[in-house]
Amino acid sequence: MNDDPQSTVQETTFYEQVGGEETFRRLVHRFYEGVAGDPLLRPMYPEEDLGPAEERFVLFLMQYWGGPTTYSQHRGHPRLRMRHAPFQVDAAAHDAWLGHMRVAVDELGLAPAHEAQLWRYLTYAAASMINTAG
Repeated sequence: MNDDPQSTVQETTFYEQVGGEETFRRLVHRFYEGVAGDPLLRPMYPEEDLGPAEERFVLFLMQYWGGPTTYSQHRGHPRLRMRHAPFQVDAAAHDAWLGHMRVAVDELGLAPAHEAQLWRYLTYAAASMINTAG
């Protein structure tokens, strides 16, 4: 028997802290509602139905934040820049993407610290996808 009280303390992941799969599904679904009507971003999603892209993004974010590794099991390493390379992502696309994401994040109603952590990552990720001057 282990009497060390520290051994029973388990750290929770960000994924768990913010509500798990349901939170990430809400975030991404709301984001894609914005993308669906966006004349700049919508053409970057060649599939007629945004559902597959939405599912891939949900799985990626869940894995990134400490949830199930389903994304890598199905798609391998994320390789985000490579996967976005076929699309011209300029400052306008960056701003539009973040605009829709800001709405989605705001609607989650996360604790301020969690919201700030998530937003830092999203702004970093969006900036790293820019591959075209403009």
